[in-house]
Amino acid sequence: MSSRPSPEALPEARSAGPGRPKDLTKRAAILAAAERMFLQQGFEGVSMDQIAAEAGVSKLTVYSHFGDKDTLFTEAAAAYCEQQMPASVFEPASGTPIRQRLMEVAEAFFAMIGSPEAIAGHRLLCTPQMVEKRLPQRFWKSGPERVQAAFAELLRRRVETGDLDIEATRVDTAAAQFFVLLKGDLHQRMVFDCDDAGTCAAQRRAHLDASVDMFLRAYGARPAR
Repeated sequence: MSSRPSPEALPEARSAGPGRPKDLTKRAAILAAAERMFLQQGFEGVSMDQIAAEAGVSKLTVYSHFGDKDTLFTEAAAAYCEQQMPASVFEPASGTPIRQRLMEVAEAFFAMIGSPEAIAGHRLLCTPQMVEKRLPQRFWKSGPERVQAAFAELLRRRVETGDLDIEATRVDTAAAQFFVLLKGDLHQRMVFDCDDAGTCAAQRRAHLDASVDMFLRAYGARPAR
C-alpha cells in the first residue's frame, strides 16, 4: 500500500518562501469558499481539496496561503469580522454626537453577529470538535479581540474630548462591557432559535437603544455644575 500522506496532512514546507508574493485575489477566493463550505457542511465535513475546487485554485495554493485547515478556518472567520467591521467603523468622528457614534458601532456590531452566517458560525464554534482543537480561542484572538481593542481606542479618544468619563485603567473593561450589553439575551435567543427572524428584527432597535443608554448612564460625561 502507498504511504502517501493524506491531503489534510501535507507539510507546511510546501508553502511559498517568505519573500514570494502571494496572489491576493486567490487568497480572497479561498477565504470566501472556505466560509461558505464550513457553514454549509461543518468543519469536519469539508476537506482542503474541496475548498480548493470551490475556489478554483490548486490544493497546493490553498496550503501555500494558509498551511492547514485550522488556520484557514480561523482566518476565514477573522476575515468575516474585518469585512463587517472594518477600521472605518471605529473612527472617533469627534464631530458626531457620542450617542449617535455609539449607535453606529452598535448597529454594525449586531449586524455582524446577528446574520444567519454568523449565527451558524457561532454554533459551529461551540461544537465539541472545535473546542477540542482550541479553534474558538484562535478565532477570539484574530476576530473579537481585534474588534474590542479598536473600540477601546475610540473610547479613549472620546474620553480625551470630554464626551465620556472613564478611568484610564477601565477603558478596556468598558469596551468589553459595551459588546456584552449589545449581545444581551436577544443574541442568545437567535443562537438557540427561540424566536423567528421577524420577531428579533422588530426587537433589535429597542434593544440597541437601551444598551447604548445604559452604557452612557455608566460612562457618559456629567455636565459641569
